[in-house]
Amino acid sequence: MKKSLFTLLVLAAAPAFAANHEVKMLDNGKDGNMVFEPAFVNAKPGDTVTFIPTHKGHWVQSKAVPAGAKDFLSKENEKFTVKLDKEGVYVYTCPPHRMMNMSGVIQVGKATNKAKAQAAADELDKRAMQNKGRLKKYMQMVK
Repeated sequence: MKKSLFTLLVLAAAPAFAANHEVKMLDNGKDGNMVFEPAFVNAKPGDTVTFIPTHKGHWVQSKAVPAGAKDFLSKENEKFTVKLDKEGVYVYTCPPHRMMNMSGVIQVGKATNKAKAQAAADELDKRAMQNKGRLKKYMQMVK
């Protein structure tokens, strides 16, 4: 009885330990122009990521998500928070700046869908007109 009560309390408190990671959408950052900062986030299941547009004309759209996770799409110039319930790799981009390779990666726990995420990242990187290789660099951070 005591063990099951302890387990119940731990599970009920789990959301309190979830982290929120803030990702800024920038015109200029440490990796050049049109970037997410940080562009690679290592999160745990249950964490959230809040995308913050610091300049006008940015929003975020998922391009690869783990099995069972929902695709996401924010509105232009609005803060957007996504809850990361599924383990795996999430690849996302800023649609109006996709050609400038304004993209990023979130790893949640184990990289269960690494091959699918890598394929999406390779396609985005291939189609970019500027900042080629940037997304490949972020994917190399996936463990």
